[in-house]
Amino acid sequence: MSVQTYQTIKLAKGRHRSAEDGACVMELASMLSDEAFSDHPVSVSPLIGAFLRAYNDAVDDAHRQDLYAYAAKVVDSNGSDQVEQARIAHLSAWTDDLLRQRSRLRLPRRLRTFAYGLPVEGVGARAVRQVMLCGDDSHRRALAVIDELLAIGAPNAPTTPPTVPETPAPNLAQPV
Repeated sequence: MSVQTYQTIKLAKGRHRSAEDGACVMELASMLSDEAFSDHPVSVSPLIGAFLRAYNDAVDDAHRQDLYAYAAKVVDSNGSDQVEQARIAHLSAWTDDLLRQRSRLRLPRRLRTFAYGLPVEGVGARAVRQVMLCGDDSHRRALAVIDELLAIGAPNAPTTPPTVPETPAPNLAQPV
């Protein structure tokens, strides 16, 4: 059997003992961050890791291979407690919105805030359960929310929208 590297490994469902047995998206992230082979790499946001572990196991093999890029994107995404709380709030609100869109009902406030008390594994798994019910659009939505979570606390993320500098109006009175 040949030695598996991050360049040759195929993403697979579940947890693996070593890269020779395969890897899930988070195990690949641990390889890319030069950490011990694990599905809980220290350099990755716990919430994003929870979402990706659950999503890796929920999707079919073809969609799972789209997660290669996310294994690299999530390296060094572990943020401060404030950043992680903002991510939890965002993913919980996003999940509640999916539920409302599907049910077309407004959830009572006590149910909307339910996810805030869950451990991050529960918040990630709850979000994956809801996104998987979105049909053909589920994969696009899942990848988009991962990008949104990564943007929260990103080192170069703008805190305010960029402003466009004013361009002086051309002086039409002067000949060119």
